[in-house]
Amino acid sequence: MADVVIRPYRPGDESGIAELIVPIQREEFDIPITYAEQPDLRDIPGFYRQDAGEFWVAVEGNCIVGTIALKDIGDGAAALRKMFVAASHRGAPHRLAAGLLATLLAHARDRALRAVYLGTTAKFLAAHRFYEKCGFSQITPDELPPSFPRMAVDTRFYFLTL
Repeated sequence: MADVVIRPYRPGDESGIAELIVPIQREEFDIPITYAEQPDLRDIPGFYRQDAGEFWVAVEGNCIVGTIALKDIGDGAAALRKMFVAASHRGAPHRLAAGLLATLLAHARDRALRAVYLGTTAKFLAAHRFYEKCGFSQITPDELPPSFPRMAVDTRFYFLTL
């Protein structure tokens, strides 16, 4: 098995990103969404790569097997978005989710961000355990900053102080 490399998004990654994310959303979590309905994915530089934001992909050979994004939402805060890992790369021995999150948090700290927020659905039970294990605390929607880009499917929210 080739080594997995985590690197920033590059133009041309779009199809690999869509091929990873959309099936997970639709088939694993029964969220009826298409690539076309996700404008953030159609304009990664414009949506994520502003201010302290960034979008990373995990690549094995020529295949994107993971993604994670950070959106700067102002006032020293950011939103963690689009964290997806191919089923073949979840858990041990890969620890890809942990590597993606570590990359994002190091970037956030390097840019002097003070807090990271995220939203997820009630269905992502493994994600809840993962975020809690990594130090995130569950919060209510009322505790989100007004600038947080809330998605309609998000029903559970987390916060991490950096």
